Amino acid sequence: MSADHVLALDGVDSGYGEVQVLDDCTLHLDTDEIVCLIGPNGAGKSTVLKTAFGMLTPWEGAVTYHDRDIGGMAPEDIVREGIGFVPQTQNVFGSLTIEENLRMGGVARNDDLGPVLETLYDRFPLLDEKRTAKARNLSGGQRQVLALARALVMEPDVLLIDEPSAGLAPNTADDVFADVQEVNAMDTAILMVEQNATKGLGISDRGYVLDQGTVRFEDQADALLDNEEVSQLYLGG
Repeated sequence: MSADHVLALDGVDSGYGEVQVLDDCTLHLDTDEIVCLIGPNGAGKSTVLKTAFGMLTPWEGAVTYHDRDIGGMAPEDIVREGIGFVPQTQNVFGSLTIEENLRMGGVARNDDLGPVLETLYDRFPLLDEKRTAKARNLSGGQRQVLALARALVMEPDVLLIDEPSAGLAPNTADDVFADVQEVNAMDTAILMVEQNATKGLGISDRGYVLDQGTVRFEDQADALLDNEEVSQLYLGG
């Protein structure tokens, strides 16, 4: 693996029970990159994230983080290693305030959370303004920002994000994509699954097209957007 690869899947087979989803899946994420996974429903995009985060154990192949094999490691240990995960649904605690949600994101830390929380409040002023608001009273876009911030309390250098724009109005989705770029600017490499392939690739450095559990195309994001075959098959072009 290149010294620049912070996360990689190499020849990974994975799935649920006896149902195989990933088939010899190989991809990587480099330092400070945003990489977008696109493809049809059922292609295995979310399964990649779940396998990388320890929610699924690879049947074959390796998942490596800074050259260390983490395949099958428990998610709570993967968080401590330096990888965060923002799932598509159930990604905040509705009955808790913003402040309480953020503190829940740091339960594995043994130090004072004050400094890191203040850094996040500075980065996301919306959260600062609503510290005592219950998460259930936030809009969809606001909840997504909270979910991103909560994952950053552990100060990961890799963040896995599943469908950040799902269910959001276009303008709100654009705001969330801008927040994803802000997170990336905090020296956090991002591997992102996104249903809006054009928007997702538009903020990414590179992209992978998954189909039937394996990588069909990989390239720079702008090259994938300009690829006529990718456009016809996966972008609705």
